[in-house]
Parts: sequence; C-alpha cells; structure tokens
Amino acid sequence: MPKQLPLALLLLRLGVFIVFLVWTLDKLLQPEHEAEVFAAFYGLGSLGESAFYAIDAAQLVLILAFVGGLFKTWIYGAILIFHGVSTLSAFGKYLQPFDNLMFFSAWPMLAACAALFLLRE
Repeated sequence: MPKQLPLALLLLRLGVFIVFLVWTLDKLLQPEHEAEVFAAFYGLGSLGESAFYAIDAAQLVLILAFVGGLFKTWIYGAILIFHGVSTLSAFGKYLQPFDNLMFFSAWPMLAACAALFLLRE
C-alpha cells in the first residue's frame, strides 16, 4: 500500500463529509426547502416536518459515523447508496446539461463515495 493512501482516503472522506454536513444543516435549518426537494425529486413532499427532522437527525448521526470511519462496510455502503439514489433521482437534469451544471457535481462525489467504499479496509 502506498504510504500516502491513508492520508488521501482521509482527505476524500473529509471532503465528502463537508458536503453532506452542509446539506444536512440546510435541511435541519430550512425544512421547507427539504420538503420542496423531496416533492420535486422523490414525490414525498407531504411527509411532514417531524418526519423530516427525524430523517435529518438520522442523517447527521450517519455522516458523523462516516467521518469517524466507523463500521465502514455499513456506513460507507449507506452513504454510497443514499448519494447514488440522490444522484440518479435528478436524471432529468442531466439531459439539459448546460442549464443544470451544478447537478453534475454529484457525479465526482458519487465516484468518491464508491472509491471510499471499495478501499474501506
């Protein structure tokens, strides 16, 4: 194993964590924005504020375990699946790429999540 690999994986994990942390905080602080996103991309806008707070609290615990490197197979796998679903749910946005450039940032992050999962040991 290259001696720089552990540091590279840590930096990758920190980068993914920062994005997830900002997304989670946005949802906790602006539940109405979360409802709009859930309605637009998942058809679940009417879950209710309590359900959104429960989802967000669970996501916060998950990403803290992720950045801590805990239970790598399960946590990294969950992060990969959740981000994969999120990325694919915006598929229509990729069909008009120049109007939706920000959505394309999901792909390198998905690749980072996959790399972390594959190199988790």
